[in-house]
Amino acid sequence: MNVKVFIRKYTMIIALVVVFVLFAILTGGRLLVPQNLSNLLLQNAYVLIMACGMLMCILTGGNVDLSVGSTVCLVGAVAAQLMAAGIHPLIAIPLCIVIAAVIGIWQGFWIGYIHVPPFICTLAGMFLFRGLGRAILGSKTVAINDPTFLNIFASYINLPGIDDGEVKWSAFIAGCIVAVVLIIHKYVSRNAKMKKGYKLDSAVSEFGKIAIIDVLILAYTWQIAHFRGISVMALWVVAVVLIYEFITSKSAFGRYFYAVGGNEKAAKLSGIDTKKVYFAAYTSMSILAGLSGLIIAARIGSVNGDTGSSFEMDAIGACFIGGASAYGGSGNVVGIIVGAILLGIINQGMSIIGLDNNWQYMVKGAVLLIAVIFDVVSNRKTGKAG
Repeated sequence: MNVKVFIRKYTMIIALVVVFVLFAILTGGRLLVPQNLSNLLLQNAYVLIMACGMLMCILTGGNVDLSVGSTVCLVGAVAAQLMAAGIHPLIAIPLCIVIAAVIGIWQGFWIGYIHVPPFICTLAGMFLFRGLGRAILGSKTVAINDPTFLNIFASYINLPGIDDGEVKWSAFIAGCIVAVVLIIHKYVSRNAKMKKGYKLDSAVSEFGKIAIIDVLILAYTWQIAHFRGISVMALWVVAVVLIYEFITSKSAFGRYFYAVGGNEKAAKLSGIDTKKVYFAAYTSMSILAGLSGLIIAARIGSVNGDTGSSFEMDAIGACFIGGASAYGGSGNVVGIIVGAILLGIINQGMSIIGLDNNWQYMVKGAVLLIAVIFDVVSNRKTGKAG
């Protein structure tokens, strides 16, 4: 693999490393403090979750869902008021997810079956659900104090006998297990492809990448083990990421999204029900927005009329920065995770050094613009765009 191909293939990963090192230096090493590394994931959990759903929408042709921030507010408002009324979280949580699913079904129906443009439909939803959320809250901030609800989304894993001391060894043990699993998975996957006669990169190259990833995982889990260990919120993120990675890369239905985004007419002619694809994309997006609403409510401990503001922009930004094509039909879960983490590092790094909010918006806007320009220029070079 020559240098140009390598840089093109791993552009965002290289950018992530450069930005991380830059802010580690600019913050005087404060970015590397265990608490900040732990918060890096917790503060961006909603981005990581919603970006998975937003990817499905973008794959269908560069479409986005502008209503997800408002859905976060609405679902959070319902959860807060239900628990304020004494409803048990184990009843309130499923009910909130059902409400989020209904929102997705509503929008998926208009977009998929009635062919209302996604931008217009979700823009209307952005105003509608935000207003409904504020009405449910009575234009007030409603606190959430239910310990069961907070434990489900915002607690930390603490195993007796392992995590009794200052170091939460369960976090590092989990990192070691993940590192070993990745190596085994790569070995099994490589052997399977070899038996089928697929062209493979050199073993040194492939296992070298896994080794680097394993080192980073071990370093990260070692650091958070010195804070409070593994957050339950991280488990929610990992579960969603694994599910959507499987859907997009291993399932036939997941490939339909790429087909629709690549050429919708050809997809129809090949027998793909494009209406069902659009419907599924926006339904799953709303469900993930609902889950994010619950996570945000638990992390902050309250919900108000501004909860979820601009969350849709964070999810969209993570997807485009992570390599999802503005034209649709291209992108993957691993890429958007890189994009979300990159945005998170930029946000946290700028906050640590005390950069003014106005400059923070400008920096994020510039990063997003550069990512989209790179995508457009790349597509023109490969003949995908005119």
